[in-house]
Amino acid sequence: MRSITVAERRNRLGVRHRLAYAHRAADPAEIARSMVVLHATDPATVYLSAGARGAGLTPEDVAKSLYDERTLLRMLAMRRTMFVAPTELVPALQASCADALAVKQRRTYGKFIEQSGAVDGDVGAWLAEVEAETHEALLSLGAATGAQLGKAVPRLRTQVNPAPEKSYSKPTNITTWVLVTLGAEGRIVRGRPNGSWASSQYTWAPVESWLPDGVPELSADAARAELVGRWLRAFGPAPVTDLKWWTGWTLGEVRKTLAQLDVTEVDLDGATGVALTDDLEPTPAPAPWAAFLPALDPTPMGWQSRDWYLGPHAPALFDRNGNIGPTIWLDGRIVGGWAQRKDGEIVWRLLEDPGAEAHALIEAEAERTSEWFGDVRAIPRFRTPLERELTA
Repeated sequence: MRSITVAERRNRLGVRHRLAYAHRAADPAEIARSMVVLHATDPATVYLSAGARGAGLTPEDVAKSLYDERTLLRMLAMRRTMFVAPTELVPALQASCADALAVKQRRTYGKFIEQSGAVDGDVGAWLAEVEAETHEALLSLGAATGAQLGKAVPRLRTQVNPAPEKSYSKPTNITTWVLVTLGAEGRIVRGRPNGSWASSQYTWAPVESWLPDGVPELSADAARAELVGRWLRAFGPAPVTDLKWWTGWTLGEVRKTLAQLDVTEVDLDGATGVALTDDLEPTPAPAPWAAFLPALDPTPMGWQSRDWYLGPHAPALFDRNGNIGPTIWLDGRIVGGWAQRKDGEIVWRLLEDPGAEAHALIEAEAERTSEWFGDVRAIPRFRTPLERELTA
């Protein structure tokens, strides 16, 4: 069995995730392809992840890729998580993850509506009509906010109390439910935000604005194989449990998908991992590098087993729900964390001593991160112990 060391995995991480200086890119879509997808639960993460891997990039370049060139698209996929994906990967994400998610969302929201008694007759048919009207309204308007769509499609303002027996629950209109379901189904897309690149208030647009013929159909098996192949190229070799966690699929689905690919088992410091059979050659060590990665960046969130790059630093860098905060990386491992204060200052703390030469690299990345933010302020949606301490 081929043995792949921690040092080899760190070399791969630096090169393939475009964090090593010589491998940074000038195209946000190319950066996203390198990572399979970019995490987008926190809107600022997309921009900061691209900035950390960018060569001469600005936030405006990321917005251009998203909303002008439309080589990137924002969608719900693995683990009901929001991602920004290269448009050519959307069919695989749709068939492997989002289609099932849309079914689940529609079932959940339909149950709430039925229990509320807000609709007479067949709730499923009624909801399908509202969804179709909403899609048609967006095709007519081109882009709109949820409030604007509520005026165009009055039934979106139907009030439902999802948990009337709970003291904290209160009536809400179904606009967001319908929009989320249509988005999961691949019929509409989150468009430009209202505000800066750190804003979470979006307009919506029909998917035809990105993909004129809609999302091409793939079989679920073919879609899963494409997605797993890309993940292994970016994050492999890794244990099968990491792949199961990242996709959110069952272990049976993961193993069935791996059986479609030419993969080889490898030894990962005593654990068994898998890699693409044509991808077993060592990656030469890149020149020393440092990076400031944002909260929920796709690199630390790409694996479930993290000791090989995280070390003992999890208590300071993760919140109670397993969300990682802003991190400082050096040559493929985490050595500290950082934060942005309310006045815009970038502050950071090392959790181990990386040596004098590394300090210079880290200081340069801190300055680069500060320049990327400019006048934008972006407090992470999920705050970690170290991030709170740094901004206190």
